Amino acid sequence: MQHLDLQVVRRALEWSVAGQRLWLCTVLATYGSAPRAPGSLLAVSDSGQWIGSLSGGCVEEDFLERVAEGAFLEAVNVVRYGEGEDPRSRVSLPCGGILDVLVEKFDAGCHVQAHLRELESALLGHSRLIREVDLASGARALLADAEQGARIEREIDRVRIRIGAAQRLLLAGYSSVAQACAEFALGLGFEVILCDPRDEVLEGVVLEGVEIRRQLPSVFIAEGGCHRDTAVVALTHDPRIDDLAMMEAVRTEAFYIGVMGSVQTSQKRFERLRRIGGLGEAELARIHAPVGLNLGSKTPAEIALAVLADILRIRSGIARNHL
Repeated sequence: MQHLDLQVVRRALEWSVAGQRLWLCTVLATYGSAPRAPGSLLAVSDSGQWIGSLSGGCVEEDFLERVAEGAFLEAVNVVRYGEGEDPRSRVSLPCGGILDVLVEKFDAGCHVQAHLRELESALLGHSRLIREVDLASGARALLADAEQGARIEREIDRVRIRIGAAQRLLLAGYSSVAQACAEFALGLGFEVILCDPRDEVLEGVVLEGVEIRRQLPSVFIAEGGCHRDTAVVALTHDPRIDDLAMMEAVRTEAFYIGVMGSVQTSQKRFERLRRIGGLGEAELARIHAPVGLNLGSKTPAEIALAVLADILRIRSGIARNHL
């Protein structure tokens, strides 16, 4: 399984290559509670196929009905759900919120496919882009994104949508905790990759939706397996895997780096990383060890919950003392 936005863009590209018209919908803003964040995507083909999500299901159902009835033939529309003068926009969201949705019509063509391929590349971490859409004409432009900012920037006549890498969880080595982390992360929309060269450990392991690479995590990281939207977590208790992964991960832009072990084990690991890996204090400070929030976790699922909660805390920019 890949991050949902990446799946949406890839499926839309397949439809366009097959000669189908499609509609790409983007959540522009939410007011009150809403199940999907700004920037979330939904794509619909003119044959009625769809992928992605805008809400808990009610908005998707209404939108599909409208497309089937021949609506949204303009190049671009902005539709508000939850309130408005149009009775059809009063679809009640399950959370009681309000949703603004950008609806773009894409006719089949090489220029559309080129646009979608650029988005795919950005979601894979090859670049960061700003997708600018003119709300009057529907004209689109892709601009290089040189700095961090809000996911959606909206003006009277245009919107700018930041497109970056799909969030990735890189699991350095397989264990029961790693399996539980993979399951949680998939539910949270992460692209999950597991690296482990040990055939005897991976024998019989089935992780649906997870990309399994039978190689050292450190090798995968050194070959460019991390981008700035990657969380790297080592959960094996095997220094040959965990330590090497940490040594490579701190050389990347990964936003979270963590390794499992007790306080005493972590102190010994840091000593090895200083002595053998040559890591300095700034590099060691990037490593969360022991990994995860202190929730008193004991079982693999509880530890995985603590790990993913800490990853989400860092991603959201929340300090530990503000919990």
